[in-house]
Amino acid sequence: MKLYSDDELAEILDQEIFHQISQAADHLGVECYVVGGYVRDIFLERPSNDIDVVVVGSGISVAEELKRMLGRKAHLSVFKNFGTAQVKFRQKGVEHEVEFVGARRESYSHDSRKPIVEDGTLEDDQNRRDFTINAMAICLNCERFGELVDPFNGLADLEDGIIATPLDPEITFSDDPLRMMRCIRFATQLNFMIEDETFEALERMADRIKIVSGERIKDELNKIILAVHPSIGFELLQRSGLLQIILPELAALDIVEQKNGRAHKNNFYHTLEVLENVCKNDDSSLYLRWAALLHDVGKPRSKRWDPAVGWTFHNHNAIGAKMVPQIFRRLSLPMDMKMKYVQKLVDLHMRPIAIADDIVTDSAVRRLLNDAGDDIDDLMTLCEADITSKNEVRKKIFLENFRMVREKLADLKEKDYKRLLQPVIDGNEIMELFHLKPSREVGTLKQCLKDAVLDNRVANEREPLMALLMEKAREMKLVQ
Repeated sequence: MKLYSDDELAEILDQEIFHQISQAADHLGVECYVVGGYVRDIFLERPSNDIDVVVVGSGISVAEELKRMLGRKAHLSVFKNFGTAQVKFRQKGVEHEVEFVGARRESYSHDSRKPIVEDGTLEDDQNRRDFTINAMAICLNCERFGELVDPFNGLADLEDGIIATPLDPEITFSDDPLRMMRCIRFATQLNFMIEDETFEALERMADRIKIVSGERIKDELNKIILAVHPSIGFELLQRSGLLQIILPELAALDIVEQKNGRAHKNNFYHTLEVLENVCKNDDSSLYLRWAALLHDVGKPRSKRWDPAVGWTFHNHNAIGAKMVPQIFRRLSLPMDMKMKYVQKLVDLHMRPIAIADDIVTDSAVRRLLNDAGDDIDDLMTLCEADITSKNEVRKKIFLENFRMVREKLADLKEKDYKRLLQPVIDGNEIMELFHLKPSREVGTLKQCLKDAVLDNRVANEREPLMALLMEKAREMKLVQ
């Protein structure tokens, strides 16, 4: 973070776009300020092209004036119902997006996030902001160009790494409960601490999150997941009580049960460790991170006590995979191939571990590649991240076996594995050969050929496969 004087802020804002906004506001005789994230990011020395402007008066009028000044190269969108406008344009090779809004005061009813809005002063507008670090404003009018207006000491909070609300946090969160998610999201992205009073309000007001749509919660969750260290956010969500409401399946992992002196590990903190391990890969996608987050959600439902071996979680992968669509639907996450991808990785995440815990056979690797398909590399990344054992010797053995699995996978992929693992005799030919309609018998014959190819018992060629097929058909009494 870097501190700037008003003169230095004026130099930073000495850009054509800000002078044009200034001219538009001065021409109309209204006060005009750049506010929110753009101001915060100046001090954090982070790039930002999305500019939010508050006008003490009509924000739409200033937007229209700016559009007139910029001419045909700018695109103006007006949202009269919300009293806002947006101007998009390209200047010196940079895409700009400027949001204009009139300064306003807001009041809320208990059962809605939609405020009753009235015209207000700059002070009113700063009062309604979510956090002190987002409530700072820099004047753009010519006479005061670059002057910082910081009534809540947001600059000090930014310097100290603190998330706090401008007014009573309980009122702030009650008025708009989504701010609770934003509070944790900013703490995660910026690696800031949440002020004690603000965090205590999070705990007291957590139940208010129920009036927020899954769509809006999902947006904040995705931003937390995509942070450099998303585990910070999920630990805060759990501690505040929000996670039990928005993602109870994950919150349920935060337990350690003991019986006869034997305890299982805390699978919630194990999951956060796996998520952090996945995030070490710079190219880890949003949905690979979702798969890491959900890979063990089936454990609470599968947990059993076996006196002979202790705590078991048999089939937790399959149980978890069945839970994925319910979670995605509730959180308005996409129910398309992205969901199926997460579901597949949750379902298969034990397979490479089982292979690496034993002799790494060609047959097991071929079956794994057949089932994982194009997602095999992501599956291996997830499974390697899942090795969080504190036993360094055991961990080293697993990772060495994973290296062998990867070598065998690479060898198969070089040989065009899709063609190699798909029998050259397909279901249509089987039905034609034995005069069958789609049926269980056809499926049995297809699986027989598939198993033989995957286990490398028979070369994937017509003659040996046809011999095996006829042998199986005779066994099933389909031919004499």
